[in-house]
Amino acid sequence: MLRSSCHRALAVILRRQPEVGRWSSTSASTSHHPNAPLDLDPAFQALLRDVEISLTNKAKLAATEFSTPRELEVYPQDPETTVEYLTPSELDVQEDDLDHRENRKSPAARFGSQRTGAIVLPFEMQSTISRMVAASDKPVLHQDAKRLFLNDSGPRTHWDSSYDVKYKSVKDAGKHSLRDATAFATVALPSHYSAIYAVLDHVKQRLGPEWQVRHVIDWGAATGSALWASGHVFQGNNEISPTDMASKEISQSTLNSYLGIDKREGLVRIGKRLIKDIKMGGLSIAWQKSFHEDNTVERDAGSGTLAVSAFLLSSIATPIERKALIREMWDSGAAVMVLIDHDFEAVAEAREQFLKLGRRELEDPSTSGLHIRGSHVVAPCPHDGACPLYHPGASKLVCSFTQRLQRPEFVRKTKHSGTGHENMQYSYVVIRRGPRPSLAATKVGRVGEVGRRELARKVDLSILSLDGEHQEFPNTAFGDSPPEDVVPQDSASDLSTALRQEAYSWPRLVFPPLKRSGHIILDGCTAEGQIMRMTIPKSQGKQPFYDARKSEWGDLFPHEPKNKPQVREQPQRSRHALSQGQDIGKRRQLGRKGTGASYSEISQDIKERRRDQRRAQQMAEESAGF
Repeated sequence: MLRSSCHRALAVILRRQPEVGRWSSTSASTSHHPNAPLDLDPAFQALLRDVEISLTNKAKLAATEFSTPRELEVYPQDPETTVEYLTPSELDVQEDDLDHRENRKSPAARFGSQRTGAIVLPFEMQSTISRMVAASDKPVLHQDAKRLFLNDSGPRTHWDSSYDVKYKSVKDAGKHSLRDATAFATVALPSHYSAIYAVLDHVKQRLGPEWQVRHVIDWGAATGSALWASGHVFQGNNEISPTDMASKEISQSTLNSYLGIDKREGLVRIGKRLIKDIKMGGLSIAWQKSFHEDNTVERDAGSGTLAVSAFLLSSIATPIERKALIREMWDSGAAVMVLIDHDFEAVAEAREQFLKLGRRELEDPSTSGLHIRGSHVVAPCPHDGACPLYHPGASKLVCSFTQRLQRPEFVRKTKHSGTGHENMQYSYVVIRRGPRPSLAATKVGRVGEVGRRELARKVDLSILSLDGEHQEFPNTAFGDSPPEDVVPQDSASDLSTALRQEAYSWPRLVFPPLKRSGHIILDGCTAEGQIMRMTIPKSQGKQPFYDARKSEWGDLFPHEPKNKPQVREQPQRSRHALSQGQDIGKRRQLGRKGTGASYSEISQDIKERRRDQRRAQQMAEESAGF
């Protein structure tokens, strides 16, 4: 009986449920419930529906993008995707196009801009350093690299490849020398290699194939950066392209001997470890702590000897020791001496000392029996006078150059950096024994493809003149002057020989060119021993203007400017002296730096100005009334 009554009550409740829902919905419309529907405008309701539809579609599209790969993503495991490589014929066409663009420059401008591109470490060098890094403790190596080469003293943290470590005791040297040398080989060796390679390659092109290097003496050898660079620059395998850096090997070098001089045992031990499994061919390698007298080469046999000192000079503490190093390089008997360093002032001082030793040799009667006497600068200076940028402590302007390096994997991992390249800044000087070559009497190689096209166009216009008579057209390819390339050359070798002779007097661009739409501004160190600003306008000719527009910092520029160049001076003045307007570098307003704003001074200045204005107004009124 109880069960039947419960069933009847439940049935009544179910029958009344729709009524309860209707009652609750109607009551909610009139109550103050927080989720009560709003009486919105129909246009606003349509706008909300459009927004809801767009958000819904965007969510669906995002889900689709995350679930399926993008159109341009290629997965190696996908068998349907194929990689299309260029065929040999297409590669030849691409190389011909690059050569065609390069031939637009005149031969003289190409010779002056023969600079090494981004350096890529050869495979054998990368592999041996990578094996050394793999066998070391990676966190410790990173901490050592940061301690030695990370410079965080300035506003921006940057890596500095300069190395100047002094140990307090022999015990500390034995404890840290190998670790520091490993960090040096990982961080500094690649960047030092790039700078030394660029300088030696430039000197090789400037001196020509007659300069054959057989012996290298390296002061401050460290881990063998000059050994690797000289071995890869002076190659005997002509089948390898000069730009194919990755395939170069020391075993293909034309060097016979290498002598590394360094007192830092840790660096020398790592340098020996790096070349342990490398094939050297006929190259004999020796390491010494100092230069001995029996290492001196006879002057007559020194034409094939190269003396190098890279990034050692600035680490020497006293000027006396620096002069002793320069004297050792001079007394070694090497015909060519190359000095590279971070510090421009140290390089400039060494340059003066080399030239002074050459002048003394010319004045010494006891050296009259020598076949080669004196000395001159091969690069970067086009003169043997005093450096116009060298004023110790007076200016921050330096004669320096940069070389880009493609960072290998071990450098990126050691520095914890994802940047694939770095720029190495350095200063250098190349000294050669003997007098400076005389000024060339001819000017060749000034016409490139741009100039030939312009000349051909003017010839066609003269033939197709309306009156049929010969007309004189201005030579807009070269301005008002006739073409300088009037001396035909029998072969490419004769042209290169003539350009090498002329390049001794071409100005060297010591600052980046200022390129404008109608003219190019070049600041170069000239044969007169001065920094001159040359302006190459379009009116000078298409070929000179094109060569100037394609020039870069550090190039030799062969064209003379249309107008007289301006001499740029670096005055030796105090910090608070006024600028004269023709100084090298940027002008700045001196005296404002370091003076902070003061509200009391500003208020006093305003009061004085108002007082002066009132006085002037009173004087004007009195004069008018009088």
